[in-house]
Amino acid sequence: MTNSNPVSSSAYEYLDNVGPEEQARLEAVRRYRLVDQPVEDAYDRIAFVAAAIFDTPIATVSLVEQDRVWLAACQGLVGVREVGKEPGLCASVIAQDDVYVINNASVDPRTLEHPLVRGELGLRFYAAAPIRTHDGYRLGTVNVIDNRPREATPRQLRALEHLASMVSDELELRLMVIRSAAAEQRMRETVN
Repeated sequence: MTNSNPVSSSAYEYLDNVGPEEQARLEAVRRYRLVDQPVEDAYDRIAFVAAAIFDTPIATVSLVEQDRVWLAACQGLVGVREVGKEPGLCASVIAQDDVYVINNASVDPRTLEHPLVRGELGLRFYAAAPIRTHDGYRLGTVNVIDNRPREATPRQLRALEHLASMVSDELELRLMVIRSAAAEQRMRETVN
């Protein structure tokens, strides 16, 4: 891990105004301390592989917060670290367990009004697999994006699911490091 800086709990005031199920999901996002942190190589490599498998210009590893989608890694969008949480893309993917595919966003009713579809990016193709934690929370997605309509093969979609599982595994390793560092700190405090 390249960044072990914990984020203060005050950075998550957005947890206050949501229902219990969503609050639990948002707390699961928070426990990994990845939001608002620099890109880490493990997630960047996963985004790169996703783009290569689908031959798309854009791929991301995202975490869905209450009011935004944080891009933990992004291939093909230089300098972009977050996008809005409008329905139709990442925010819709986390509502289900299956891979989510939009073959042509310009005619799909789920995405017709989405800013990434209507705007400069001109998103047309989108495929995403939810990142599920070992305790069942859907935190975000591994997704691929193209500005032209297209079809994905079953093999590509299965690979996307595997990449999302790899992100989940990386998150669990990250959590172990966070918890070990906290335990070590507590032990040092009791010794002193």
